[in-house]
Amino acid sequence: MTPAIKQAEKARIAFAVHSYSHDPRAESFGEEAADKLGLAQEQVFKTLLAKLDGKQLAVAVVPVNKKLDLKALATVLKAKKADMAPPAEAERATGYVVGGISPLGQKKHLPLVLDNSAQGFATIYVSAGRRGLEIELAGADLLALSQGQWGDIAR
Repeated sequence: MTPAIKQAEKARIAFAVHSYSHDPRAESFGEEAADKLGLAQEQVFKTLLAKLDGKQLAVAVVPVNKKLDLKALATVLKAKKADMAPPAEAERATGYVVGGISPLGQKKHLPLVLDNSAQGFATIYVSAGRRGLEIELAGADLLALSQGQWGDIAR
């Protein structure tokens, strides 16, 4: 059981865990999850870490078939600039490995923005904290558990 699943259980929200056999040769972890679980890529979200103004880390959650708009993320979080965080720094801050970073149960509380497109689904899928493991939950519940906010951050 991962910290993400423990956090969802403790909060007593409605969620489901879905697992699949992860292929280490997969080029895109999120697209692999969507394909193996038979889901639309728009409903499966990836968790990315960015660095705001070269200092503060932030979490961006966007559909796997889209790219993170770093300028939009910076604007939403009232920063001048955002860059992708180095993978090693993302792993240290979250306690998860790249490809299995969940927006839930992270070691440090970081500002989180969930792309507005998630509002079009009753539930979305995000990593449950391990490659080959997804957690399905309502976007609003993800925001409540992470103290996050909505934002138009994908393109």
